[in-house]
Amino acid sequence: MKPSKNIRWPRLTRAGCANFSSLKRKKNEKRAYGPTSKIEAEDLPRIYHKLRKTFGHQSWWPAETPFEVMIGAILTQNTSWTNVEKAIANLRKAGLLSFSKMKKLSHGQLARMIRPAGYYNVKADRIRSFLRFFQLEYQGSVLKMRREDLPTAREKLLRVKGIAPETADSILLYALGKPTFVIDAYTKRIFSRHRLAKADNSYDEWKGIFEKALPAKTPLFNDYHAQIVRLAKEFCRTRPRCEGCPLRDAA
Repeated sequence: MKPSKNIRWPRLTRAGCANFSSLKRKKNEKRAYGPTSKIEAEDLPRIYHKLRKTFGHQSWWPAETPFEVMIGAILTQNTSWTNVEKAIANLRKAGLLSFSKMKKLSHGQLARMIRPAGYYNVKADRIRSFLRFFQLEYQGSVLKMRREDLPTAREKLLRVKGIAPETADSILLYALGKPTFVIDAYTKRIFSRHRLAKADNSYDEWKGIFEKALPAKTPLFNDYHAQIVRLAKEFCRTRPRCEGCPLRDAA
């Protein structure tokens, strides 16, 4: 039976093409993941050693002083590290990477200096809030802040405008040397793909998984987080590159 000449075939519109391309891309992305192995909390110590063997020690956070780490932890919110480096370079060139110098800057002066980090007005406001807190609670002394016990210091930091858990833990771990695990988008991306937990679990739920599975040692928490960042940038990207990934058969 021949098809009728009167049949009106549907036209594939631009929107239809886009939808088709989207479905095809999602299918390809699913295929790109490959057979990811399920990771349990008890596997986390072994995972660290596997990453360390692959990438070596990461020596993170790149900064000259603890105060620089504190400012960098705020600047890195919602931007790339490359942009943070540019903002830090501006502050360093102007001789402003110290509490005594930075606290004297107006909002506008600080915002201009950190412009490369993006959201510079918001971040200038957050840095100034942190500086006021740092002065009020610790008289601008890293040493005094370091003497504070971890739970108290963390609780105080989380009361500062613009300091969320990830930023607070970054300051505590990398600037003050306190054993608190940092959870970021990379951590959730990698380990949710390996079904350790759901990506939309809360920050504290993710943090609890790692801190219960690992000994509370600052060097370990420091390097483990850095290893995760390295893995995410080289293999577990938004579109993952599973071939050669050290966690391909992690379980």
